[in-house]
Amino acid sequence: MLYYPEALIDQWIMDDVNQGDLTTRILGIGRKEGTITFFLKHPGRVSGVEAAEKVLRRLGLEITGTTLDGTDGAAQSVLIGAAGKADALHQAWKVVQNILEWSCGVAEYTAQMVYAVKQVNPAIQVAATRKNIPGTKLLALAAILNGGGIIHRGGTAESILLFANHRHFLDFAGTAEDWKRVIKRLRTEAPEKKIIVEADTYRQALAILDAEPDSIQLDKCSPEVVAQVVEARDRCSRTCMISAAGGLTKDNASVYAAAGAQLIVSSAPYYAGPVDVRVLLKP
Repeated sequence: MLYYPEALIDQWIMDDVNQGDLTTRILGIGRKEGTITFFLKHPGRVSGVEAAEKVLRRLGLEITGTTLDGTDGAAQSVLIGAAGKADALHQAWKVVQNILEWSCGVAEYTAQMVYAVKQVNPAIQVAATRKNIPGTKLLALAAILNGGGIIHRGGTAESILLFANHRHFLDFAGTAEDWKRVIKRLRTEAPEKKIIVEADTYRQALAILDAEPDSIQLDKCSPEVVAQVVEARDRCSRTCMISAAGGLTKDNASVYAAAGAQLIVSSAPYYAGPVDVRVLLKP
């Protein structure tokens, strides 16, 4: 379970209805009692219900039923329902619908990606990067987890990932000795962290292998290059994990899994299309 601070819930509400619902106010129906129900229009992976419940409760509504995040919902199944005053129901309407539609879209995309690669290698994982859409981080992380994925790096302090942009600031020519020196420093200064190193080419990966990092992340490499690096790793009896990143989607991830990548790193789920969530309000 992720923690949603009240300030974030309030911000979601304020973004849409900070002055109330003008139509409801003019019609004079705000004090009437009613219910709101959110239905998943098509089958798919469920996410965002926990966050939606926070919004509904924050508006003083009583929850009448929920579906668990991370489950597969049937067409026309109820995601969440609530009861209370009509003004609160209308304030909750689009805020909750947006949360559910976007979250379920990300979760369903992730679930499809996970399914595709696990048909090739049941032990492989799909890890989502920290390149989530600004302002969506908590919903994004929850949706990835509900889709069966894992979090690659929630932030820069979680793990060590040596990029080319780090190396540009070092006295670094790319020799095998340079790699050994830098990786030794990282391991010495952060002994509890795994050392991940990004590589752009097969030649780079070979030099990195000799420095014995915990993982090599091949960025924007072809499946053929991934297969070559995996073969080189096995040939020199290294235990280094090989991951593939850069341009991986649910449509091509299985090819990289077949090439021998042990981890699929992707930002694609964050940009999945929203699903359709039908909303019914009634007295």
